[in-house]
Amino acid sequence: MKEPFIPAERKITVIGGGTGSFTLLSSLKDYTSQIAALVNMADDGGSTGVLRDELGALPPGDVRQCLVALSESPKVRDLFNYRFEEGSLKGHAFGNLFLTALEKMTGDFADGVELASEVLGVRGAVAPITLSNVKLVMTKNDGSEVRGEFEITDTNFQGERPHFRLDPTAEPNPVALRAIETADMVVIAPGNLYGSLAPALIVPGIGEALRKTKAAKVYVCNLMTKPGQTDNFSVNDFATEIERLAGGEFLDAVLYNTKKPADTLVNKYSDEGEKTVRYDSDALRNAHYLAIGTNLVSGSAWQNGSASDPIAASRTFIRHDSVAVANALIRLYDYIDEKKR
Repeated sequence: MKEPFIPAERKITVIGGGTGSFTLLSSLKDYTSQIAALVNMADDGGSTGVLRDELGALPPGDVRQCLVALSESPKVRDLFNYRFEEGSLKGHAFGNLFLTALEKMTGDFADGVELASEVLGVRGAVAPITLSNVKLVMTKNDGSEVRGEFEITDTNFQGERPHFRLDPTAEPNPVALRAIETADMVVIAPGNLYGSLAPALIVPGIGEALRKTKAAKVYVCNLMTKPGQTDNFSVNDFATEIERLAGGEFLDAVLYNTKKPADTLVNKYSDEGEKTVRYDSDALRNAHYLAIGTNLVSGSAWQNGSASDPIAASRTFIRHDSVAVANALIRLYDYIDEKKR
């Protein structure tokens, strides 16, 4: 009797960090165990910034979020997100301290992440996109510089599209390069364009790997603009910047939202100058990538985290519906795969 055909699991690599990667990974892990989260390493704010400054540690914050997203253990997830509310540890997430301790114990941040993955029961793998201890540097048109992801996040670009670099020059993590090269699909997560995505895409070798890999390369576009940086950006503007940061065209597809969030949520954002990302159907139709629009927005506000993380729990976002995005990505991959045959 002939054995039934069982398709191999898709190898999916997600690039980004923070909330955007957390959202995607939370549901993509239900489709495959062959998932790799590649995390930017330029975060220098909050608990992460203190640990970098005081202990010389590599930034654990975004790595922690990706580990938590892929964890199969709810109680340990809550533990890693627990944030101290008083004393000398006030503001620190337990997971950040744990990852820093592992780095100091093993002498290698990547080894520490691997050990943390075992503790959390992670489905898939999390890897720093570089193991270099770097700062994000932005150079404006007048030659002036802004140093540090935290400072850049609050900088008004005044309509410029500045140049970004990492100082010192970063070495790509070989594990990250392999994850891109061997993937069936590479997903650029939504998130802070210049704070979360730029520090990953500008690592030397990453853009080249994205252009060379045979994987289907998809960008999941942001839902909202950021005042002073991406004002009036449309979907194709975001995609253009993603490719500029990576050093050239590489996208096969862009997935974007067509559903307007509830007015009550939009109004909360508009007070801060944030707007929903618009899309130009004609421009997208003429783009070199396939543009797919569908309903990707969650119907309610999202508390990022739980009561164990009071800082995260106080932030309310318009967010992607993780299940809807994961479903759309898998359908999109199947479509692209079928076209390539």
